[in-house]
Amino acid sequence: MRTVNKTSDINVTQTLKLPTPEELMKEVATSEEQAAFISQSREEINRIIFGDDQRQLFVVGPCSIHDLDAGLEYGKRLAALQEKVKDRICLVMRVYFEKPRTSVGWKGLIMDPDLDGSSNITKGLKVAREFLRQIVDLGLPTATELLDPITPQYIADLVSWAAIGARTTESQTHRQMASGLSMPVGFKNGTDGGLAVAINAIKAAKAEQTFLGINVQGLASEVTTKGNPYCHVVLRGGKNGPNYDAESVNQAAAEIEKGGLKSAIMVDCSHANSNKQPLRQPEVLKTVIEQITNGSESIIGTMIESNINEGNQSFPAPKEELKYGVSITDGCISWETTEEAILNAYEALSSRFANT
Repeated sequence: MRTVNKTSDINVTQTLKLPTPEELMKEVATSEEQAAFISQSREEINRIIFGDDQRQLFVVGPCSIHDLDAGLEYGKRLAALQEKVKDRICLVMRVYFEKPRTSVGWKGLIMDPDLDGSSNITKGLKVAREFLRQIVDLGLPTATELLDPITPQYIADLVSWAAIGARTTESQTHRQMASGLSMPVGFKNGTDGGLAVAINAIKAAKAEQTFLGINVQGLASEVTTKGNPYCHVVLRGGKNGPNYDAESVNQAAAEIEKGGLKSAIMVDCSHANSNKQPLRQPEVLKTVIEQITNGSESIIGTMIESNINEGNQSFPAPKEELKYGVSITDGCISWETTEEAILNAYEALSSRFANT
């Protein structure tokens, strides 16, 4: 008998069936109250970015969620702070479950919820939905970075704002995915600091797209979108340094407008804008707020990486040895520093609302 050489799945060692998005959304359902809140928060965010709402949009929270108890405690603190600043600042909590890796490393709570390399994705998806529901119940809009194009089918109904990261802004797959998302989306400038990739990404996401995806039954599908009109730029610096200063922001605004888009800019206070020194984020925020109070109409918000305690810790490590409320991915500023920085921004923004 003639032997046929195997030519597919040569390096695949295991394939496990996941629940369908429909099955998981029934198991961890979105209530009517939660759905109403998410719709309302998305509309408010849209008005801040593209409309007449003069408030600033602050996307604040841990670099990644790895400890659900610490994450929920952080959410409760942020919800209490929101009550103090909501007339000038709309706080949205970073609830990041997927982490892009330069080479290898922990890829986030969805991919490895037990933090032990077991990669129980079924559990990770369920835990992600449950945690998002808890944050929404606190009255906080949620934000996340969408990395895997399948993930939105499982969690996007509980997300109010989404990011496309610097590594994936140039990806056709992610631009197509963004065109079908139901929430506003921020595209970061490229890792080299270039803005053209983000502008092109927004143009692609605003357009009708047809691409390969899955439906709620988990079946491979031809997906056609009408385009997402609510996409904007996030400045995060690049290889050549920060781009949050007034000159860089003004240049970015001019480039965005030249591309035929509204110059709605969010500034990421971390990453290259802090020279990868997370404790400098309040300094970056202060500079950004000064631009706003000096009349900048292009800046619509900021992003801050923050946790209960500052810094980060080495991982992998035994879970019992991990410090509570300390990031296992990028370093963060502490809650106390976060609260002080946001309250200072709130006071500084008073002049913006003096005649409203």
